[in-house]
Amino acid sequence: MSNVFQIDKRKVRSAFDAAAADYEQHAVLQQEVLGRLLERLDLIRLQPRRVIDLGCGPGDSLRPLARRYRKARIAGLDLSPAMTARARSQGRWPRRPWAVCADMERLPLADRSFDLAVSAAALQWVNDLDGVFAEVRRTLAPGGLWLFATFGPDTLRELRAAFAAVDAAGTPHVNAFMDMHDIGDALVRAGFADPVMDQETLTMTYPDFRSLLQDLRRIGVRNALAGRAQGLFGPRRLQAVEAAYRAEFAPEERLPATWEVVYGHAWVPDAPPPSGMPGRFIPIRPAQ
Repeated sequence: MSNVFQIDKRKVRSAFDAAAADYEQHAVLQQEVLGRLLERLDLIRLQPRRVIDLGCGPGDSLRPLARRYRKARIAGLDLSPAMTARARSQGRWPRRPWAVCADMERLPLADRSFDLAVSAAALQWVNDLDGVFAEVRRTLAPGGLWLFATFGPDTLRELRAAFAAVDAAGTPHVNAFMDMHDIGDALVRAGFADPVMDQETLTMTYPDFRSLLQDLRRIGVRNALAGRAQGLFGPRRLQAVEAAYRAEFAPEERLPATWEVVYGHAWVPDAPPPSGMPGRFIPIRPAQ
């Protein structure tokens, strides 16, 4: 992958640290995606002993997972220290979840240590999807389930087109998103069994361009591409982007913002993980 499309993890961590304090107030779409993802567990017979949310944010999934699986140990993992701290505060002692600050691309978890791994709206922040899937495959026990939701290439297509109309250089100003079929292929390469993929389109609307940008910033969604040129868009050029956005997509109405939501799940076969996957273990302890 070209460097221009590489995610700068420092920018991602900084953006979500800044958004952590009032994330839940603004992450309406993310909470909707999480709810729809967890509803899929209604159709799956599984009684896990250990469950982890990868990219858990402030921990919105942890209480619902604890209610669903009352005998299971619930854990969360997030790249942002501020988000991880909020996740640790979910629930009451001694049922508070484990929470660890770490990168999904290098999971500090023992081999076969979880029976269910979920992830909602986090996989778009990784650079090596194959590596992440291999790590999840290593971490899940035989018969374990991997259930996730992420965003596809039509996400924020209006914003991408508006920036492209103004920036003749073609510099990407909106993060890239993977196609559903490519994600499914990555599941197969990682050794998962019976992968299932599907998608739906959700649309948010905003009264003006400033409200759209503010909403994205408040949920930590910023351009984190490592190769992004700096300082390209001052107030005048942003006004031009807004004009292009409105002219193309909403000449007299609220501005739409499209989110293509991609769902997937797959199982770990009843066999050991492939050889050559390195094991690393950092014990996760309940917050005191």
